[in-house]
Amino acid sequence: MSASTAPFSVRYRRSVGDPDLKPRLLDFQRSWRESRDAQVRRLEQRTERSFDALRRDFAAVKDATLERMDDYIAEFRANAEAAGATVVELSTAAEAVSYIASICKSRGIDLVVKSKSMVSEEIELNHELEQQGITAIETDLGEWLLQLAEERPSHLVMPAIHQKRQYVAEILGAELGREFDPDDIPEMVASARDGLRRHYLSAGAGLTGANALVAETGSIMVVTNEGNMRLATSLPDVHFVTAGIEKLIPTWADAERQLQLLPRSATAQTLSTYTTCITGAQPGKEMHIILLDNGRRAMREQDVISDALRCIRCGACANVCPPYQVVGGHTFGHIYTGAIGLVNTTFHHGIEDAAGPQGLCVSCGACETVCPVAIPLPKQILEVRHQAHESGHAPLWERLALKLWARPRLFHYLMGIGALAAGLASLAGLVRNDHLRLPLPRKLRWRSVPTLPLRSGQTLVKSRATQDAIADSPASGQTVDLFAQCLADRLLPSAVDSAAKLIEAGGGLVNLPDGQHCCGLPAFDAGDWGTARQMARQTIETLEQSGNEIVTPAPSCVIAMQDHWPRLFRDEPDWLDRAEAVSNRVHDLASWLDSPGRLPDGCLSDGANGSWTAHRFCQASNRGDPGARIDLLVERLTGEPALPLEEPEVCCGFGGLTSLAAPEVGEGILERKLNCVAESGCDTLITNNPGCAIHLRAGANAGGASHETLHYADFLAARLPRNE
Repeated sequence: MSASTAPFSVRYRRSVGDPDLKPRLLDFQRSWRESRDAQVRRLEQRTERSFDALRRDFAAVKDATLERMDDYIAEFRANAEAAGATVVELSTAAEAVSYIASICKSRGIDLVVKSKSMVSEEIELNHELEQQGITAIETDLGEWLLQLAEERPSHLVMPAIHQKRQYVAEILGAELGREFDPDDIPEMVASARDGLRRHYLSAGAGLTGANALVAETGSIMVVTNEGNMRLATSLPDVHFVTAGIEKLIPTWADAERQLQLLPRSATAQTLSTYTTCITGAQPGKEMHIILLDNGRRAMREQDVISDALRCIRCGACANVCPPYQVVGGHTFGHIYTGAIGLVNTTFHHGIEDAAGPQGLCVSCGACETVCPVAIPLPKQILEVRHQAHESGHAPLWERLALKLWARPRLFHYLMGIGALAAGLASLAGLVRNDHLRLPLPRKLRWRSVPTLPLRSGQTLVKSRATQDAIADSPASGQTVDLFAQCLADRLLPSAVDSAAKLIEAGGGLVNLPDGQHCCGLPAFDAGDWGTARQMARQTIETLEQSGNEIVTPAPSCVIAMQDHWPRLFRDEPDWLDRAEAVSNRVHDLASWLDSPGRLPDGCLSDGANGSWTAHRFCQASNRGDPGARIDLLVERLTGEPALPLEEPEVCCGFGGLTSLAAPEVGEGILERKLNCVAESGCDTLITNNPGCAIHLRAGANAGGASHETLHYADFLAARLPRNE
């Protein structure tokens, strides 16, 4: 059994147990990001158009093609067959394998050389042909090395990115009967080329995929960086092409649009080394083009999922994915890896194979920002996660925890008991820096357990005098409903109180709606939309009474109300209207404070000393929310510049329940973040989402970090002038 098709739990344990995987993938992700961004900037300068405009143009081409898929299939078939190719449209993986095997057997072919075909991985062609006495040899270097190692690709474009050169030298040496210096990569590549050459000369068939199927001429376009594909298609007498039906595009002008985006997104190149275009069979030879459905038409029928068929298999979504950096592609996927693999695996292979990796996604949204065809991957992953939950794949502990969370009275009762227990633990000397000193299992020792304060955030707000306004403000006399957020209220109460103080300093009057609890985000992210609906209804009923503007120190709640509530209530028009009425009044605290006239520049220049830097909540940053740039807000109000922080918008690893369901993933991402914080040399790290603050503080406390971690509301409120 290969590493990538073992059960998810086995793949996960293997990945987190590999000490070399994280640093290799981290170096790769950072290097790719720098090169890709430089390429995109040059493309924007050359075309005088933004990356977003360019990708949306091509996405529109793909969407229009999918709308008329059968028409374009017919056009492609007619033109390809006129050029001498045979075109077959097949429904399932089994049909595709059977077709290829039957052609090989009828022609007496027992050796097939392959190049550039993820669809062949999807249908498990190598294994299936082997069962019928036909050998398939990979000729892409990375694919061949993985075939020798009995592994699958861990990346859509760079299949062996997870392997270190020492292992490559070992595998290659065993195959070629000689020793290799792991540092002499050119020698290994040259020897591999010699080792593969004999297969080209004896193969009866070559097989490739296609990056695009051009309907107007019936041609295939294949983008590669190795010359092997040309040998695989020109030397054997039979050429098979395996491609999903979504690879169709209407014209060569559309192919040019694709070539603007694909190499830059895949390998951060202006163009790949080879762009090969083939129209029809060579004289005296055969070309068989297999157009595969295998769940693609079912994807097209689902409104939320259909955009995934735009995918051009660049792998960019994996290149920016924090969990992928920790566990690699064999775990973060099934056969297709990265964020796109979390979506399409359900339709190609079934929910059983898709369910396990779903819990690895932290919903940071980075994948969508770099996708060259603007696929809303975060939205789609949550949809598939919901399907997995509905199919019974959610763990029992998660189901029970969410059911308890959805009952406000019980939740607050349990939090109260926890706070009393924390008080007793403090008396017993088991508390340090507001965290419990408990013996934790090895996989949890990377963070400490925060104590539950005796007083909630709402209690703190109600028990103090009102903060004086700093200056005349457009908000003077305006009553603002403060939504405390469940986590902040019980685990970070000072942030709730500080948010109230800042609203008051900006001229607002704070109202705390009675009975507020949770917007439903934890359950929604976990796929339990029934429980999320219950939570959302309770919050809507609580917040709809006054008609006031609503402000929260948790941008995650703003996103939940504005993005997730419409999906929860899409089949309930009355509730949808009520949800929209509430969500239209919700503001992130930073956006509210930064409105003109509320808090003047430099008004908080006196107060705490020391350097600071800012982790910007990933989800809000990747959405482009105006309040995400808390560093700019704090600089404006305090007059003090932030210290530079590498990767300020990369996820901290909290990810809601991900850090509980897959703690090693939370640990790996947090380690990446805290290393950046340490390199900044800051005295204080500020952030804008309560979950991030709690997570970052717990990790820093457990690791003995010297910096303090604060929600930015606490950082700013500490500088407010005291009431006279």
